Amino acid sequence: MNEFDIVLVEDNRHDVELILDNFRELSINRSIFPVKDGKEAVDLFFGTDGPLIGNERLLPKLILLDLKLPKVSGLEVLKRLKTDERTKNIPVVVFTSSNELNDRVESYLLGANSYIVKPLDADEFRDYIGRIVTYWLMMNKTVFN
Repeated sequence: MNEFDIVLVEDNRHDVELILDNFRELSINRSIFPVKDGKEAVDLFFGTDGPLIGNERLLPKLILLDLKLPKVSGLEVLKRLKTDERTKNIPVVVFTSSNELNDRVESYLLGANSYIVKPLDADEFRDYIGRIVTYWLMMNKTVFN
C-alpha cells in the first residue's frame, strides 16, 4: 500500500463512485483508498498482515466512515480506531445516510471528529465532499501536519 490521504470506508459502490467522481470534478488531488466493509477496514489498520501496522507514515490524514457496514459495523470500526494509540489521532468523519440521534450520539461518544449526513441532492453531495476535504485536509491542523 502506498501513502494515502484518505481511507474511505463505504460499502455502497454507488456512493464510492460518486465520491471518486466528485474528487475528479472538483480537481481534488488527494489520494483515496476505498475499503468495502468494516472487516476490511479493521484488517487494514489492525490485521497482522495489515500494511499500516508499525508504519505511521502510511497512516491516512483522514478517514471517511460510513456507519451501516457489513461484517463489522462502522461504530465498531470507530471504536477500534479511537481506542488504539496508533490511530486515535486520525480525524474520522462519519459520512453516512443515518440521521438517527442514537447513531450521532454514539459516534461522538466513541470519538468521531465530525458527523455528516449524506445529502440526497447530487450538487449538495459534491459541495459536501469539497468542504470536507478543504476543511480536514487543508485548513485543519492535526498532530500529523
